[in-house]
Amino acid sequence: MAADYIEWLRREGRIVVVGASLAGLRAAETLRAEGFAGSLTMIGDEPHDPYDRPPLSKAVLLGMASAHHTELPRRLEIDAKWRLGVAATGLDLTAKKVRLADGDEVEYDRLLITTGVRARPWPDRSEASLDGVFLLRTRDDAANLYRRLKAGPRRVFVIGAGFSGSEVASACREMDIPVTVAERAGGPLVGALGGVIGAVAADLHRENGVDLRTGVTVTALQGDSVGRVRAAHLSDGSVIETDVVIVSLGAIRNTDWLTGSGLAAGPRGIACDAGCRAFDFRGIVTDDVFVAGDVARSPHALFGYQFLSLEHWGNAVAQAEVAAHNMISHGADRRPHLWVPAFWSSQFGVSIKSVGVPPMGEEIMITQGSLAERRFVGVYGHQGRIIAAVSFDNTRWLEFYQRMIEEGAPFPVEFPTVDRRPEGRRPVPADFPDPSLPTHGPTVTLTGYSPSDRRLVFTPARH
Repeated sequence: MAADYIEWLRREGRIVVVGASLAGLRAAETLRAEGFAGSLTMIGDEPHDPYDRPPLSKAVLLGMASAHHTELPRRLEIDAKWRLGVAATGLDLTAKKVRLADGDEVEYDRLLITTGVRARPWPDRSEASLDGVFLLRTRDDAANLYRRLKAGPRRVFVIGAGFSGSEVASACREMDIPVTVAERAGGPLVGALGGVIGAVAADLHRENGVDLRTGVTVTALQGDSVGRVRAAHLSDGSVIETDVVIVSLGAIRNTDWLTGSGLAAGPRGIACDAGCRAFDFRGIVTDDVFVAGDVARSPHALFGYQFLSLEHWGNAVAQAEVAAHNMISHGADRRPHLWVPAFWSSQFGVSIKSVGVPPMGEEIMITQGSLAERRFVGVYGHQGRIIAAVSFDNTRWLEFYQRMIEEGAPFPVEFPTVDRRPEGRRPVPADFPDPSLPTHGPTVTLTGYSPSDRRLVFTPARH
């Protein structure tokens, strides 16, 4: 019976993809490449074809690329019905229908959710609406910010020193624009890479002329009489005069539209199994709803089956391809999503790359190079094994450490290396912040059980 359904689905079924994103596009291409001949509908809340986001905080702000010419290359023609510029507002699992903001409903036999994330806004709406206050997530955001930077602001103020905020600060300095960065943690990138690496990143900021303020929060944004931002007030009592503010406080997963749907969807994403099948709120796996990309939270065998939410370009592609394959495959032919997390950033002329899950690391050991020279590899350990590695201008070692992660190699690192310096002879605490406190810009979110989560309450039926 199941085999007959899959064969029918491949020939005549209706597949709907909600999220005209990198993950959505690559999933659609995989469906067609693997023989899906049925109806394919792509739904996206932005009016644009799927486009690439990493260039927005790098090449686009520097004028090296146009925000409106960042469309993702098409690997093949997908023959789909596109519903762009209209958001999904609800899901009926029983009737198998997606509700849209224009009042329409789209029926499906199988559904893939790739709605990704959006930028976390400044919490005070009146301050957020001041002229000169920007988010950076969409290509329209990038185009608007580029125009403002080209106009030559007196000072740019960046709230949050995660990867995105640091890349923006780097672009501003490359354009010779004065920039102040405020970060609640002890240094940039602390939420993603820990305090040891954060200290190196802090030096990098300051040596490149960034006015970096750490251990502070922004208490208010102040506008002038005509609604333009003119200053930022900090928790230490200081006031920074500025005419451009960039809010870089991390991301919110786009799951609001699934409220009441019955899926296990919330602020941490949509829970799914290793084959990308979504769970319902009772923890029972669905067979007709799949999820991929930044919005997914899935268990990973290499990391203790911890549920991970990964805001990674490569993960979005790999997970989308697995989800698409599994949607139209028999049970025995399905495969798990086991991509090893990897991330890269370029800032202040330095290439920063990581593999694995650094926030799981309790200790870090510098195995190649030197922190002082900004050219090194740091390896993270968790419960006696290598869990992640990060490199600054030293990427040639990462493939080796990825194999070590996959093999469960022991930590501390036992083998000698030709360019290890005295600072790398023993591990030190990685110095990640308390996970219960908010930090800016982690690229991997550990989404297992948290004592602060509200528990589900089941009320027994009355007889």
